[in-house]
Amino acid sequence: MNPEQIILEPILTEKTNGMREEGVYAFRVDQRANKVQVKGAVSTLFNVHAQECRIINVKGKPKRTRSAKGRTSSWKKAVVTLAKGERISIFEGA
Repeated sequence: MNPEQIILEPILTEKTNGMREEGVYAFRVDQRANKVQVKGAVSTLFNVHAQECRIINVKGKPKRTRSAKGRTSSWKKAVVTLAKGERISIFEGA
């Protein structure tokens, strides 16, 4: 898999904005990706050194309409910690 296929999008929430100050970034990643692939993709795409990667499988939420019940899609989240003093400039507004 290419690094562009592994990292789908960043997760930008109030909580992840606070985590960025400590060098921790969150991404939505491909369902088939593992920790080693995610660390390599972040290092390659953003030219940083990823120290740690945690993977979370996020279960879809139940949804209902008038006629049917269903669920939103499940997805995979990666929380990546960078080396001390490193930042991803795209997120910093530079």
